[in-house]
Amino acid sequence: MTRAWGWGLTALATAFVLWYASYYTTIMVWELRKLFAWFSLPLLAVAACIAAGLAVRWLRRRAGRTGGGGNAAIVLGWFGGAFALVLAIGWLVYGAYLQDRAYMASAEIVSDPVPTLSARSPYVVGKAQAAPHLGDVTGEISDITYLPDSDRFGALVERRGWLAGYEVGLVQEVPLGGTGRSQERCPFDVAKADARISGWFTHNLGRKISAVKRWVRFEADDAYVTCSNGTPVVVVPLKRQTGLLVVTERPAGVALYDGSTGKLTVTTDTSAVPGPSYPLSLAARQREGTAAVGGFGDWWFERSGWDASEDGANEGNESEFTLRHGGAATGGSAYVTPLTPQGDASSVVAVSTVPTRHQGGGLAPMTVYRLDPAWSSPKALVALIKAEYRDVCCYNDDEVFEIVPTGGSTWTATIGSEQNIRYRVEGRGPVDGREATCLKAADGALIRCAYAAPGSPEEQELKRREQQKQQDGAAKGGGDPGDLKGLTDEQLADLQRRLGDEFVRRLKSA
Repeated sequence: MTRAWGWGLTALATAFVLWYASYYTTIMVWELRKLFAWFSLPLLAVAACIAAGLAVRWLRRRAGRTGGGGNAAIVLGWFGGAFALVLAIGWLVYGAYLQDRAYMASAEIVSDPVPTLSARSPYVVGKAQAAPHLGDVTGEISDITYLPDSDRFGALVERRGWLAGYEVGLVQEVPLGGTGRSQERCPFDVAKADARISGWFTHNLGRKISAVKRWVRFEADDAYVTCSNGTPVVVVPLKRQTGLLVVTERPAGVALYDGSTGKLTVTTDTSAVPGPSYPLSLAARQREGTAAVGGFGDWWFERSGWDASEDGANEGNESEFTLRHGGAATGGSAYVTPLTPQGDASSVVAVSTVPTRHQGGGLAPMTVYRLDPAWSSPKALVALIKAEYRDVCCYNDDEVFEIVPTGGSTWTATIGSEQNIRYRVEGRGPVDGREATCLKAADGALIRCAYAAPGSPEEQELKRREQQKQQDGAAKGGGDPGDLKGLTDEQLADLQRRLGDEFVRRLKSA
């Protein structure tokens, strides 16, 4: 009796500790669920073979034949182990294919033009401009995120120390054109809000989230900071697991951590969240799932689907560009990624988009837009820009930054330094066998074109300028002095006489 009480109390104490340690039990359940998905079928195969061996042994004993039963069980056990090993390897491979197929469930592949998207300052520029504007802050920048709703970059600064949270949040405007550089610094109340992601003990924000809502997790890179009337708010998009034999992730709302009061709120109503509410890591996983757009053979030999364009031109931020919809779109924003075929081909043949906001517990819809014509690789486009606009690129610290889709078949690259964006180059893909590109000021004003696509707004603007130039010359009565074809015989003779007189005058002066 005493032993039973001891075992019972031990079990209750263990259950209480596991329940109280919500953070670690959540991690343990997530990892065990993944392992169960991979090894459940092999373990069931082993169990079935062992059960069959035991059943054979029991039937032989019942029939009065005791010899050989143990050998049969051993043979079936070894057979089950070998079969389970083969099944485990096969399921590891086929299960990964089924996972990609599950993430492809909400994908749509179309040949429509890419919706109009607004260009923004490159991520590396927003990151470089955060530190100079922090002021008297001793912490370290842990995250930089573009906030499409406000067209600003948010920087989250950790306070130094093992048992410390965040120190300040910085939300600043980094304009692609213009001179406005508004910024807002929101200090954390270090006495009340003393937790951070990957903090120690009770200063761990993940532990606090698990205490409010179990069985949800997040990626540290998905979190970001916003400022609301001087109050910093850390936004953490959450994820949950779904499935038994094929385990995948789904959105699970957001956690909002108030930097003034330390209050943590977990909600699935993301309509009022001042920034992306759909996990960026989940959007990236959906994009990776495009490898399973074909059959298993195509997936295994990598003959279908797309990869993110990663040739080094967009170093620092190569996929899931957060861009705002522009033009006639109804607002909103999306995670946008240029895609290349699997294999050695580096040309951009498609663009994927996933909305940054999504209501409900299912996957957000992903759309893959096939490009026609396809782009050259980003690395080749950088070389083309340097060749065609060598007078503006690239001297001193200037360089070509992100090449991002901006709607239709167009792309935009920015030129300048990390502290000052000076120009942008917009391209429309190959037209008549040649890349159509135009140089513009940072604010979008057209400067010139290496080759303007026929019928494009840039070609129309250049024609308008030429017509205006001719009209202005005609109004002055002499045409453009630089255009000798427009001069009459008398004007040309007078110009020759004046030119001779100027030569004589300069020779006498010498």
